[in-house]
Amino acid sequence: MIITRQLPIISIHLLLLLALLTTIPSSVLSKSGPAEIPEHASTKKYGNGWECNRGYRESNNACVAVKVPVNAYPTDRSYGTGWECNRGYREVDETCVIIKLPPNAYLNTSGLNRWTCNRGFQPVDKACVATQVPENGYLTDSSYGKGWKCDRGYRAVKATCVAIKVPSNGYLTDSSSESGWECERGYRAVNEICAAIKVPTNGYLTDSSYGPGWECERGYRAGKQACVALQVPKNAHLDYTGNNWECNRPYRKQRDKCMLP
Repeated sequence: MIITRQLPIISIHLLLLLALLTTIPSSVLSKSGPAEIPEHASTKKYGNGWECNRGYRESNNACVAVKVPVNAYPTDRSYGTGWECNRGYREVDETCVIIKLPPNAYLNTSGLNRWTCNRGFQPVDKACVATQVPENGYLTDSSYGKGWKCDRGYRAVKATCVAIKVPSNGYLTDSSSESGWECERGYRAVNEICAAIKVPTNGYLTDSSYGPGWECERGYRAGKQACVALQVPKNAHLDYTGNNWECNRPYRKQRDKCMLP
């Protein structure tokens, strides 16, 4: 009995709601619905809204065709002009102009606005000029610098390759910088010659490029051009270098002796 009394009341409420909806203008209802998709557009694959199809750009909620100039192709980017020039062309005033290559040149990898000279040529004032290789020199594959290097045994001096004068007890190096030579072991470069390193008694040669070229044996200390024997005091021992001494524990160094604190 309770259910039959409530049914008429619910039906009346539904009828009133439907009557109210019919009085609302359709323009008001459309505002709450999905936005209208303009021509040449489609729903976004991700998120809400729409996007223009390839070859069209958004302008005032519409999709306008992108005007692609000759020797260009459309892009899918939403920024920029919407097109790019073909390889071998560059953009000038919304057109694609062919890139003029000088003789003996080719487009770089991107093929946009740069070119590189062929091997044996160097860029000079927007032209590719033949590389002048001096005698005793050879071409390189580098597109910068002089474009040539000197043969082994020669070094570059301005635009020529000059023979390297190797002194006695010296040898050629592969380095193209500085003198082009180094001294044999046991010799040092002094005024364009290789002078013998004088190793004092109780000393030995080292491979170090700095210092006198020698060091003292363990138990000796360098003094001018000699190796002087260390005088190790009582209660002391040679340190880790072997060229000095330190006190045994618990002794402490006081001048040339080791004393208890």
